[in-house]
Amino acid sequence: MSSPSEKVAEDDRALYLTSAAVLRTHADRTVPGAIVASLSIPWGNTRNDLGGYHLVWSRDLVESAGALVALGAGRTARRTLAYLVATQEPDGSWVQNQWVDGVAYWSGVQLDEAAYPVLLAGALRHGGAAEMHGMAGSDAKAFEHLLTEDALEHMIRSAARFIARTGPATQQDRWEEDAGLTPSTLAPVVAALVVAADHSAEPAATYLRELADDWNASIEAWTYASGTRLSRENGVDGHYVRIASPDVLAGAPISTPVPVRNRPPEASLVPADEMVGTDFLALVRFGLRMADDPRILSTIAVTDAELRTETPSGPVWHRYSGDGYGEHADGSAFDGTGIGRGWPLLVGERAHYELEAGRDARPYLEAMRRMGSSGGMLPEQVWDTEAIPARGLVPGRPSGSAMPLAWAHAEYVKLVRSIALGHAIDRPAAAWHRYHGEAPKAVRATWRFTAPRPTMVAGRLLRLELLTPARAHCSLDGWRTWLDIDARDTGIGIWVADVPGSDGLRPGDGVVFTFWWPEAGRWEGRDFTVALVEGVGPVTPGSPR
Repeated sequence: MSSPSEKVAEDDRALYLTSAAVLRTHADRTVPGAIVASLSIPWGNTRNDLGGYHLVWSRDLVESAGALVALGAGRTARRTLAYLVATQEPDGSWVQNQWVDGVAYWSGVQLDEAAYPVLLAGALRHGGAAEMHGMAGSDAKAFEHLLTEDALEHMIRSAARFIARTGPATQQDRWEEDAGLTPSTLAPVVAALVVAADHSAEPAATYLRELADDWNASIEAWTYASGTRLSRENGVDGHYVRIASPDVLAGAPISTPVPVRNRPPEASLVPADEMVGTDFLALVRFGLRMADDPRILSTIAVTDAELRTETPSGPVWHRYSGDGYGEHADGSAFDGTGIGRGWPLLVGERAHYELEAGRDARPYLEAMRRMGSSGGMLPEQVWDTEAIPARGLVPGRPSGSAMPLAWAHAEYVKLVRSIALGHAIDRPAAAWHRYHGEAPKAVRATWRFTAPRPTMVAGRLLRLELLTPARAHCSLDGWRTWLDIDARDTGIGIWVADVPGSDGLRPGDGVVFTFWWPEAGRWEGRDFTVALVEGVGPVTPGSPR
């Protein structure tokens, strides 16, 4: 059977093979499965950073493992999965980053880093990746020698439990900067819940699918802003924000200010609807929205106007509005503040979107190739403004950021294989089969202490989600009458109480409730209210709002 590299176009082969070598070079020789983000330190000639990028991030690790699968190195990818199983935290999460031996370095919590290992497990466990990429059946079966079934089941179940109990807001987004609600976290998290459900017993399986549907149906309510300055200036209805404040879950408007890191203090807080990023493309890559969804198209228009820069190497995108992670205007190194530059890996993500939209992705592949160094190393960022020869900064060429970046090389490899397949190679099959790019109809409104919604749309069923057993004491008529509901165990560390009759209430009505905690033998001591409001009809692809 021919290897994937034998089917690569001649123009792509050199960087494709170089990328394979880069990824293998970044794999640790003493701890099987560990792959660091980069052997470099960003702006290492001006700073003394103990960790640099010589660390393992579970997100970057899974990106690299996906590229190894695309290269036909399935057994190496399965060693990565074994490494992830071995380094999972007791609560089901993974630390923000770690040394190759599993010792934590930074301590932030990024919800997507609990999702990506589940997605890798889902792709490898049933041989789906082996069939897609033409690996021999014996190679797929070798997976069983690397992991026990019990260990894999425990990993998936623990990660799903952590996601379900912690989400939908994340303590840090994928750029490790802000807390809140962002499509680049929500997309893999929803997909991971669906994958975990397929590998769970009842009642956990049903609950995980319902939770995935509820969060998927809420993505626009949490992160899509209409009638903003940016949308008016670009002649569209609205756009997805880069990240929305966690306070949105408690009823705050999407415009609620959020911090922007790596900028001077006086410019570090901006309204969320004034900041866009490329994060929304994850909704298409992970199979939750179609490429021609009107909200996706509107955000494309805004982000291209705000974040796209043309360079001699091709188009490149900044991470988000006002990004401060990059060299200063005079070309001096990032020193805690700066100006964010274009990222080649974002060119690859845009190419995957173009592929899903049925357009030619090859120009973006060629642009990524031209952005590499003379030795074929892909950088974290490229310089995208006027040249500064004295500092070696040339438009469309590597800046002083990390180089090579394993994630960028992984994106290139996957893009080459995606073009051959006709769709994103790492699109989770379970999520695509469940949603086919369409948002599910919202039938429930969920309430939890970390997301105490003040209102819900009439016609939906109110679900109360709790982290310990409880009895919900509820009223649909202001305590004139009431009912008690014993929350049921979902089998995933969450207890739920669905309030009967709440889906029959009308705008202006409300549900009032409190809780009896049997393990503590006490009442909550305060009441909560969810008011009913008029709903907004769903937006379907190709239709006006």
